[in-house]
Amino acid sequence: MGYHRIRGELLKLGIRVSATTVRTILLRDGLDPAPRWGSPTWTEFLRSQAESVIATDFFTVETISLQRLYVLFVIELGSRRVHLAGCTANPTGAWVTQQARQFAWTLQERRASFRFLIRDRDSKFSRDFDAVFASEGIEIIKTPVRAPKANAFAERFVRTARAECLDWLLIVNRRHLERVLRVFVDHYNSHRPHRSLNLGPPEPSPRRLHALRPPTAPIERRDRLGGLIHEYNLAA
Repeated sequence: MGYHRIRGELLKLGIRVSATTVRTILLRDGLDPAPRWGSPTWTEFLRSQAESVIATDFFTVETISLQRLYVLFVIELGSRRVHLAGCTANPTGAWVTQQARQFAWTLQERRASFRFLIRDRDSKFSRDFDAVFASEGIEIIKTPVRAPKANAFAERFVRTARAECLDWLLIVNRRHLERVLRVFVDHYNSHRPHRSLNLGPPEPSPRRLHALRPPTAPIERRDRLGGLIHEYNLAA
């Protein structure tokens, strides 16, 4: 509360003093008016609301025939869980909206309580797309133009998917890409350690949660995508 606000409160009580007098008294006693309250920074907002925020974005993959495929995905900021929405060579507004509907149905089944969806200003995200999430009580937050850092969680997943999977494979066609991404997303959600989650995966399997075995217990390795990805578990 500033000096003039304090003076106004005093006037309501019949006490007439100047703002300068109020300032002098406060400074004499080592007191300052409360700091001005501003809007939280983007980082502060994400940290405080992470459990209720999801983000979506596209990334592209080139096939061996130089066909460009578009991948649409959604990531939960709190848990880092990724949902693969779909792949297509022609991401029209109608196609994107249909993927949004299918994802919204999964939210109803899970009874998830998301309040915000972060997306960029790509024209592929139409009004119908926004309306799908608005019907679920989710507010759309658009990132500034040419500001990928505003959707940093989604961008980080894309970087991980490329560095740990896509950069090491030759993609034949859309069906091949979908199979590869399904395997990688399953690995990302249920096995891959995440530093932000204390080196745990977004969705650890019950077997991993209750696997309390001696350090000498045998370990089994599961190779996926032809050995590109290794998953380790305690042997049954």
